[in-house]
Amino acid sequence: MTDAKYHTPDPGSLEGRVFRPASEAELREAVELAFDYRGDVTIELKSGTQVTGYLFNRTATGPAASLDIFPTAGNGTVKILYADVASIAFTGEDTANGKSWEAWHAKKESERRAEAERVEADARARGHL
Repeated sequence: MTDAKYHTPDPGSLEGRVFRPASEAELREAVELAFDYRGDVTIELKSGTQVTGYLFNRTATGPAASLDIFPTAGNGTVKILYADVASIAFTGEDTANGKSWEAWHAKKESERRAEAERVEADARARGHL
């Protein structure tokens, strides 16, 4: 699979990468990456047509393996057969980038500490402590 990395704000993100699968296995891998990605992707079809949107579903097995996208332009959904895919570009902002469990936990712990300090200060002001 050719990975043309044009721009990536974070080395751990797929944002800005373009995958041009050379085999069915590589295509399945690229679709799985796109499915897990929390941003828009641009699918270039072998016909030259491009579809940009959020990949929300895929059926990776069977003769009619396909993926489903909510297109950014228009309503409804678009179904694309794996056999028609020439490349997958990670063109939208990776909204989950940098938002790990550890970051979320640290933020929540900080909020809990701030709330406890606020409650303590309020109790002291009332003369309860």
